[in-house]
Amino acid sequence: MMLQKRRLCLALSLFCSPLALNVANAQEMAQKKHPAKAASQHKSKATALESSAPAEQIVATARRTRSEQSLGRTQLQRILPGVNPLKALSILPGVVFNNADPWGNNEQNSSLFIHGFNQNQLGYTLDGIPLGDQAYGNYNGLSPQRAIISENVGTASVATGAGALGTASTSNLGGTLQFLSQDPKHQMGGQLSQTFGSFSTFRTFARFDTGDFGNGNSAYVSWARQDSRAWDFAGHQGGNQVNAKFIHQGSKDKLTYFFDWSDKVEPNEDAVVLPQGYGTYVRPFTYPDYNYAKSYINSPQYKAAGLNYRNYYSAAQREDFLTYLGWSHDFNRNLHWDNRFYYHHNLGEGVVAGPITAAGLPTLFAAYFPGQDLNSVFGGSGYATRTTEYWDNRGGLTSTLRYHLGHHDIEVGGWYERNNNTQARRWYPLAANNPTTPYERQQGALIDQYTNNFYTNTWVTHLQDAWKVTKNFTLSAGFKSELVYTNGTLPVAGKPGSLSPASAVTVPGGTIAAVKPFLPAFGALWNITPNEQWFANIQENMRSYQDAGYGNATPWGATSQAAFEDFKKHGKVETSWTYETGLRTHHHVNLGPLTDIQAQAEYYHVHFSNRLVAIATIQTLSSIIGSATTLANVGSVTTDGMDFSFTAQFGPHFSLYNSLSYNKSVYNDNYRTGTSLVPIAGRNVTGTPDWMENFVATTNWGNFYGQFIGQVMGKRYTTYTNDMWAAPWAQFNMNAGYTFHGIPHIPALKVQGNISNLTNTKGWSTVGTTQTAGQFTAYPIAPRMFFLTLSANW
Repeated sequence: MMLQKRRLCLALSLFCSPLALNVANAQEMAQKKHPAKAASQHKSKATALESSAPAEQIVATARRTRSEQSLGRTQLQRILPGVNPLKALSILPGVVFNNADPWGNNEQNSSLFIHGFNQNQLGYTLDGIPLGDQAYGNYNGLSPQRAIISENVGTASVATGAGALGTASTSNLGGTLQFLSQDPKHQMGGQLSQTFGSFSTFRTFARFDTGDFGNGNSAYVSWARQDSRAWDFAGHQGGNQVNAKFIHQGSKDKLTYFFDWSDKVEPNEDAVVLPQGYGTYVRPFTYPDYNYAKSYINSPQYKAAGLNYRNYYSAAQREDFLTYLGWSHDFNRNLHWDNRFYYHHNLGEGVVAGPITAAGLPTLFAAYFPGQDLNSVFGGSGYATRTTEYWDNRGGLTSTLRYHLGHHDIEVGGWYERNNNTQARRWYPLAANNPTTPYERQQGALIDQYTNNFYTNTWVTHLQDAWKVTKNFTLSAGFKSELVYTNGTLPVAGKPGSLSPASAVTVPGGTIAAVKPFLPAFGALWNITPNEQWFANIQENMRSYQDAGYGNATPWGATSQAAFEDFKKHGKVETSWTYETGLRTHHHVNLGPLTDIQAQAEYYHVHFSNRLVAIATIQTLSSIIGSATTLANVGSVTTDGMDFSFTAQFGPHFSLYNSLSYNKSVYNDNYRTGTSLVPIAGRNVTGTPDWMENFVATTNWGNFYGQFIGQVMGKRYTTYTNDMWAAPWAQFNMNAGYTFHGIPHIPALKVQGNISNLTNTKGWSTVGTTQTAGQFTAYPIAPRMFFLTLSANW
């Protein structure tokens, strides 16, 4: 069956044709503003590889010493209006994104891998502002879809090997993802879009642009609201979001102000525990049928479900405020200064209402209410509500000075951030006669189990020089310095006997530093011909420790204060050396129907050192209260792989984009948990497939366009010992639209239809990777869905 799907994918990629889309060149969109003279020189010396690029394309490839590709706003919204830009980037080579909803918005069941590194080992920025490491347990950032409304994203780009030295991130071991917001338009106008679809989807987007209103000023304000019923339970996912942006463009100065408010609630899909759950595809919660929920926990179904029992509800509640003020100044033609001052506040809560008899909870509750009837204590429903509550205040600045001197482009910059964040675990009752819902914040905790406060100062500086040795050959060299100091405190400690195992404790921790004063980078760029280009890059990166406590892979999750002090003395931060090289080509041709072809082929090698693992003292998936862990460096990982992508243009009406990725990431070392050896040396890294293919076939005829999109994902191992895996699958999507002109008072009315998971493929999207042999968790692929979007512009 899988072989047939692969053949279908290849056949469709050969016989269907895609449309090229309006996407600005990634380099021009992602680079900071250059002095006028330098920009003029750059344009005059641009090679045919860049200048001959078609005006419309699905994927734009940057001319850099590293691999970097991007998508523009048009392609993002054609994939699905309101799509998470991370999901859209999954059509690019080397990017593996999975999620159990068609937009990719539900963060609890998201996963992202690039060249063997997971989402917490990558770097993310919006307009140069750091978005943290995308940990679901928020501590230093927010997801791209909460930082900006999807329709306001101008470009989304990914550097799959190593990001730019100036990237404001301390987690980018395996590459960077950058998102740029759209600027205000120069003419007054607006947009109103409405999406309807399967499972009661109702998404509204509205934007008003002031146009230029004197002295170089322009602005816009926009609002989005989404509500959709989850496809396998009665929860409604979505919320409200507001964006505003103002630009003042002077003769030598540019001021930019951006504001984002996001208030979202996403009831969560529970993962299925395998192999116990074989035959079970979904694990929906029982909300809002409260009577059934109360009877369920006394039923044979509950007892037979084992680890796949059903909770009453689960949800991620997130409210964010993000803002920045940018100031750029041209001292002269060759000297440019760029600054960003930013602030982010997050108030979040992850909530689960589940049976009080499940997964070790009687032991926990008995530590706080010894000898009492627990059902009565927690409201008589048989359920208790657990929260992980987040509070985050962070702010900082980035500053970069660029100087063009002869054949040299010199850049020096710095980034400082102060981050104060809190994570707390609390338990609340679920009253038999007045139950709470997944959409409200809990009040009146019965148990304040533990609370961690963290105070982090981050200092990052970088220096680099790009030397144009000849007209066609450029060398670059530089380094960055990362200094991260975190003080963890424990204002509320776990009560003895309340954790898992009963002997475990929470620890006060203390200050620990992640410091690498010299992380070098080297690159080369050679325009071999006007149409071919060779690039190479070598770079070292570091990942700082996550600011989280008990049950997490951090020093502050240690099993004792002595263990914390031992790790502080002997533990090491994760680092990586990335080597990448490749060729780019672009040719206008006259080969029958084929008129233009662009391609890039890349080989990469990565050595990942000092890999950190939180070794659980109890190897099980059953405890929802988490179990004590010991953080340890367990060796290294070696990765080799290749990415290949091309866009073929067939006259003015058809084109085909295709990407193919191969990755081989292998653990180099065994490690011990207690007295047991975990034999993983030579095994494949979990979560990432060894191969993956994507294609986008598009046709364009005046006001009409259509696309056929396919993705084929290879086998993914789910346990460190590689004894279990998720099977390969193929999935297809379609979109088509038509733009009407000449309607009174509406210059353009666009109608777009989308079908996701066209063949209704079943399989596993995100998989939970574990150290435990013989079991893993997995989330299902969302079924086929239909959407219709009406969008008016004026």
